[in-house]
Amino acid sequence: MTHQFIVDFAMESLMLTLLLSAPMLGFGLAAGLVVSIFQAVTSIQELTLTFIPKILAVFLSLILFLPWLLQSILAFTAKILTEFPNWIG
Repeated sequence: MTHQFIVDFAMESLMLTLLLSAPMLGFGLAAGLVVSIFQAVTSIQELTLTFIPKILAVFLSLILFLPWLLQSILAFTAKILTEFPNWIG
């Protein structure tokens, strides 16, 4: 196991983490922006109004992207498990 391998593995793990979290964060950001504009236009400053749409948007994006998320995680796990014997030797 070389230093370059460890750096490459860590970089690939972080990139996959960012890639997998991006849809949920994007939907949450879009829902927050819509709610903020709605609150600014109507002058409603209810704190709970900001949380419920964000939670629903993140949950909806999780349902929509779940097959892709699972496929990506399984591919990464399979890659790790198939290359593991090469790391030890």
